[in-house]
Amino acid sequence: MMSATERQNQTYITEFILLGFGDFPDLQVPLFLLFLVIYTVTMTGNILVLMLVVANQHLHTPMYFFLSNLSCLETCYSSTILPKLLAGFLTGDRSISYSSCMMQFFVFAFLVGVECYLLAAMSYDRYLAVCKPLRYVTLMNRERCTALAVGAWASGFTISSVITLLMSQMAYCDRREIDHFFCDFAPVIKCSCSDTFLVEAVASLMSATCTVLPFLFTVASYILIISSMLRIPSETGRKKAFSTCSSHLIMVTIFYTTLILVYMLPKTYNLTAFNKLFSVFYTVVTPMVNPLIYTLRNKEIRGALRKEAQAFMGLSK
Repeated sequence: MMSATERQNQTYITEFILLGFGDFPDLQVPLFLLFLVIYTVTMTGNILVLMLVVANQHLHTPMYFFLSNLSCLETCYSSTILPKLLAGFLTGDRSISYSSCMMQFFVFAFLVGVECYLLAAMSYDRYLAVCKPLRYVTLMNRERCTALAVGAWASGFTISSVITLLMSQMAYCDRREIDHFFCDFAPVIKCSCSDTFLVEAVASLMSATCTVLPFLFTVASYILIISSMLRIPSETGRKKAFSTCSSHLIMVTIFYTTLILVYMLPKTYNLTAFNKLFSVFYTVVTPMVNPLIYTLRNKEIRGALRKEAQAFMGLSK
């Protein structure tokens, strides 16, 4: 930590500069259009899924309850990062105030933690549906679903609050440039002139709690699911069991693969561009493809969408 004298001699910064994709000046307009399309599709898709689940009684099941939570999360997730990024492309102003940066990180970390726990809860739901079908309705009742969802949101909030509080207690003196397109933990910490050991140690512990543990739980759930599926005698039965898990399995694979690549790659200058690219996948692309995966692969969602479209066409006539 810095001494009192050193603190007095330092000039604390009040804003950061998000370098983002400034290395590609000729691509600013194409990138703006690309991310604008992604943001529009993300918001439309997730809000549509949320409305379908709320409006259709036959979708009021545990799986779609968690999916509606996930869609709400993805809507907030994208709105935390993309509007600022789009404004930077449009105006060229990449500055972000200190308080806005801390708030952006808090909301981002909060939602990442919630998503990890929600994906784990969804894997538990699929495990019960495949491995305990006769007890599924009893085990996955409304009270348990609500408790799992509330636990996910509360855990994400608590973990993010602790890390953000520690980050806000650090001094940021000279370096203003954040080599990223949003206020992520590692790029922000690099700007600090304080001793970062404590905050990095706590952040690592907290991150393991909200990512590694849910990931291991999800993997264990799918090991049990696959083992149970292999014991099903008929091929039709195995396909039916797999179809109930395939959409969620694709979501988990995309999310955790990119998350692991971002945070496991060495933080060297040569790999900065790759870190940004993989960050785009799990912060921008994943929220967009999740509703597409469920609408394209799920018969019940497609049926609900067709029903609502027919009702809308009937009203318009």
